[in-house]
Amino acid sequence: MHFLIVSTMRLFQIKYRYFSVVGLLLVSISLPSLFAQQKATFKGTVIDASDGSPLVGANIKLKKDFSTGTVSDYEGRFSIHLDPGNYSFILSFIGMENDTVTFSLKPGEVIEKQIILFPVWKELEEVEVKVGKFDKRVEDITVSMEVIKPRLIENKNTRTIETVLDYAPGLNIMDNEPQIRGGSGFTFGVGSKVAILIDDMPMISGDAGRPYWDLIPVENIAHIEVIKGASSVLSGTSALSGAIHIMTASPNTKPVTKITAYTGFYSSPGDESMKWWDDYPYVAGLSFLHSKKYGLVDVVLGGNVDFDHGYIGAPRPGSLVIDTISDFTDKQMQSQKYRFNFNIKKHSKKYQGLNFGMNGNFMWYSGPMVLAWLDDTAGFYRAYPGAVYLQDQFIFYLDPFLNIFSGEGMKHSIKARILHNNSGMTNNQSVVNTLLFGDYQFKRTYDFLQGFELIGGVSVNQTYVDAEIYRASGSTFNKQFNVSAYAQVENKYKGIVNISIGARGEYYQLNDSITALKPIVRAGVNFKVYPGTFLRLSFGQGYRFPSITERYIKTSAGSFAVFDNPDLKSESSWNTEIGLKQGFKFKNYFGYLDIAGFIQEYNNTIEYLFGFWEPSFALAGFKFLNTGRSRVMGIDISQTGSTKLGSKTGIRMMAGYSYIMPKTMDPDFIYARDALNREFNYDTTSLNPEKHILKYRFLHTIKADFEFYSKKLSLGYSIKYFSKIENLDLAIADFERATAIETTGGTMQPIVYMDYFNNHNHGNIIMDGRISYEFFKRHKVSLICNNLLNRTYSLRPLKAEEVRSIMLQYVLNI
Repeated sequence: MHFLIVSTMRLFQIKYRYFSVVGLLLVSISLPSLFAQQKATFKGTVIDASDGSPLVGANIKLKKDFSTGTVSDYEGRFSIHLDPGNYSFILSFIGMENDTVTFSLKPGEVIEKQIILFPVWKELEEVEVKVGKFDKRVEDITVSMEVIKPRLIENKNTRTIETVLDYAPGLNIMDNEPQIRGGSGFTFGVGSKVAILIDDMPMISGDAGRPYWDLIPVENIAHIEVIKGASSVLSGTSALSGAIHIMTASPNTKPVTKITAYTGFYSSPGDESMKWWDDYPYVAGLSFLHSKKYGLVDVVLGGNVDFDHGYIGAPRPGSLVIDTISDFTDKQMQSQKYRFNFNIKKHSKKYQGLNFGMNGNFMWYSGPMVLAWLDDTAGFYRAYPGAVYLQDQFIFYLDPFLNIFSGEGMKHSIKARILHNNSGMTNNQSVVNTLLFGDYQFKRTYDFLQGFELIGGVSVNQTYVDAEIYRASGSTFNKQFNVSAYAQVENKYKGIVNISIGARGEYYQLNDSITALKPIVRAGVNFKVYPGTFLRLSFGQGYRFPSITERYIKTSAGSFAVFDNPDLKSESSWNTEIGLKQGFKFKNYFGYLDIAGFIQEYNNTIEYLFGFWEPSFALAGFKFLNTGRSRVMGIDISQTGSTKLGSKTGIRMMAGYSYIMPKTMDPDFIYARDALNREFNYDTTSLNPEKHILKYRFLHTIKADFEFYSKKLSLGYSIKYFSKIENLDLAIADFERATAIETTGGTMQPIVYMDYFNNHNHGNIIMDGRISYEFFKRHKVSLICNNLLNRTYSLRPLKAEEVRSIMLQYVLNI
């Protein structure tokens, strides 16, 4: 804490040398105590009626003189010092009904009130939520965003958050890698082009840029924001094609203690020859959550235990193939996870607006990492020899923080993180990395400038990693440093036009040798055309420095390998879009329809490409390469809403359709030569180069979730549609021929994929269902079925997707 205080003072000295904010801060803290005996005080808390959460930035204005007043802080609190007398204050917040408070004050008197504001459209309580760093209503923001609420997360028995994210329109999770609007193909989860943040802190590995999905506390999520389009100004590096902001829930006026237990099993594949297990294919787990205010201390405790038999079995290669790398038993392919997390926040009694605390999360995981299937028939649900690793992982993060809310709508926030990951893996794949992160952020609302808001800050990120797989850099130890400064302003003029402008500067240094400096900007405007009709325009830039893994990984995976590319360049992007959000009412149905058209262009596009790169190390494999310029154009349509069929019954709906046209802009650009001296460009490496469509993309996707609910009973149905893959690496077909039994005599396990691709690449429809029943107010039992029709399918080459699973869930609210 001493370190935080010293750091805070240094930051204040630098920041306010030019802006003189120190004086304002001292005045806002000193004046209340100086004049407490002469004046009276009106203070309180502003609460959102829909969920009991504090309203941040609510306006408290004197009815007769709007120049007298304040705004609520990040805890919904406010305080105004007044002369004795009679007063009438108006409390307002965007999307809420105004409230008026009238009272009389005597000298030295303190009046404290809790004011509850209700949504203007009470029917839209299920649809609306405050989002973004500026805490705006969804209809007021200047970018395309999808919002996922915690109800869906619980009702689908979400064990890891990426499974529910895959239902967000415009977002696909491909082999644990998030893809927004076709911004990337597949990379085994490495080098994510989508930023993942939890409470504004990065949640990706420092070495590989891979999301830590298992570490996210799914039992305590307030909501999830999926931002579509380049978002690097406020979301930071990796937000090349978008960002996912996961917001955890803080304790409110009502304590929460919840225990969730679940158990279930995997169904046998539709083709019995693909079933490899003869035991019970179980899934079981337990999670808990306790969230409560203890006086001035907010406490959140949570955890999860999960056991999974798995649906992918151990490799069973041909009789002439010698597997010394992955000679595992089927039992070794089972996984288990233990996670415990906590959030502790202390509110200062002496200094109003000051809070500090610590968040933490610890997890141990044991299980397999599977890269490819054995074959496309009986071995569909078995792993390829050498392309599966057993992992024992211990990972934790600790996040100390300090927030200062002062007068005139100012907030100072200091956050820090130490994230340590120790992953022991077979085949010499072990990785130890530590990420150190710090962020100072300043936010202020300027009432005298008609609601002008500013956010600015500085972030520092340092990564240390030690792993044999990165020896291609010249050492197993590598480090990467990043510092960035950012600022964004927003202003809503007369409640009609919301304008935002932002900029960010990024500096990178890798191993004291490779450096990069990049400025980026964004701008947007949201115009309220009519009540319930909002038109938006936006432009944004993104930037991503290649991860350590993309540059330096060199490792074998059975017959194929992953190769290093130390000359890999940073990639950048820009995105522009026009969107319309329309609130509507049809009989008893209330909701929003959102339509957006977009163009996103990438420079130095990094793709994960297959080729014959270094036969002396491995016959063939993947390498990260800069492939030139590319462009993605498309349209997003999404709809969220609800209807009430009675006082306790209704229907909730979330649906979306996405169409993209991802094309290369440099089809003739030669970006590499392989070991056979073959030129690599788009045309020579594509299976279907005629239309110039990028590899491993779905042009059409449809996502939808429907739920009928009553006082006790709830029924839910989800559907996903992915169109066929239009293009992939031609080298996969070459590699299949090179590993065929006719070529090797059976001494190498064949790669088998092209027959499956030619016969099954027609698109995929996946459906899920659920039913739940509540009883005695505190208990709920649910039956959840994923992959309802038990479809055998693959979304990326050599990857078998999950068979049908049936789960029984019990939730106890204490």
